[in-house]
Amino acid sequence: MKILFMGTPEFAVPSLKALYDNGYEIVGVVTQVDRPKDRGHTLKAPPVKEFALAHQIPVFQPLKLSREPEVVEALRALKPDVTVTCAFGQILKQDVLDIPKYGTINIHGSLLPKYRGAAPIQWAVINGEAKTGITTMFTDIGLDTGDMLLKDEIDIPDDMTAGQLHDIMAELGARTLIKTLKALEDGTLKRIKQNDAEATYAPKIEKNTGHIDWSKSSRQIHNLIRGTTPWPGAYTGLAGSRMRIWQSRCSDTQPPHISLSEHQKPGTILALDNAGLWVKTGDGVLLITEIQVDSSKRMTPKQYANGHQLNEGMVLGSNEAS
Repeated sequence: MKILFMGTPEFAVPSLKALYDNGYEIVGVVTQVDRPKDRGHTLKAPPVKEFALAHQIPVFQPLKLSREPEVVEALRALKPDVTVTCAFGQILKQDVLDIPKYGTINIHGSLLPKYRGAAPIQWAVINGEAKTGITTMFTDIGLDTGDMLLKDEIDIPDDMTAGQLHDIMAELGARTLIKTLKALEDGTLKRIKQNDAEATYAPKIEKNTGHIDWSKSSRQIHNLIRGTTPWPGAYTGLAGSRMRIWQSRCSDTQPPHISLSEHQKPGTILALDNAGLWVKTGDGVLLITEIQVDSSKRMTPKQYANGHQLNEGMVLGSNEAS
């Protein structure tokens, strides 16, 4: 079976590798253009391109595939049986969807129809989902609205970050893809219509997505911290500086040495000890265990307090740095 692969970031590499390792004929890879990276602004190739070049697979990098008919014609000339897409990053028009003989299969990082959109993994964590998974689907013109094919579920532990889940899901997506293609080859693959009434949307994560509102519940803030790690990070203000929170712990029971009062504002530091920073939230207390203030290193709150002001009674988020 001849496969045309479209993908860009690290998340897509395991699926491309699985195709290669399972002996599929990969006739071409379409990925995003090289982009400036780091402080030197040197151009960096997408991870998918790096894998393709290392394995002598032809690479196409249209700035906008929908506006480059000569690239579309070149892809059509490859006569793929199936196009596989995984985090490609561009919307496909009908002329591109019509190229492969058996259609375009997308690897989506959620249990559709939940979390259609650009950031399903992050929003599943932010929203406190107990499980998520991979759905393979036939792509149509809509936003993740095509017929579903196979699903594989995975649990989301309470302390798992979006970054950790991302890496597990990338490998799961590769396994689900191979099962989907084998079912297509042996004629057992079934199409399942999505119930649009059950659909939810997972919009793109922005830099300000991680801004902490301390009036929300401890569980909501804990999930925001997990869901925005490693990027863009959950943050709050600390005496005019920006404090990023890398890790937290959420408990349904209040520690005995913490005293709560209705007069304390959400974001108030209730205590600082070897366990971390105890902060009042909208419904209780959240323990912050790892922080990073402005350009400093990641450290425990206790370590930071050795050389900086971090005291009981301070209110996080007040006089906040932009």
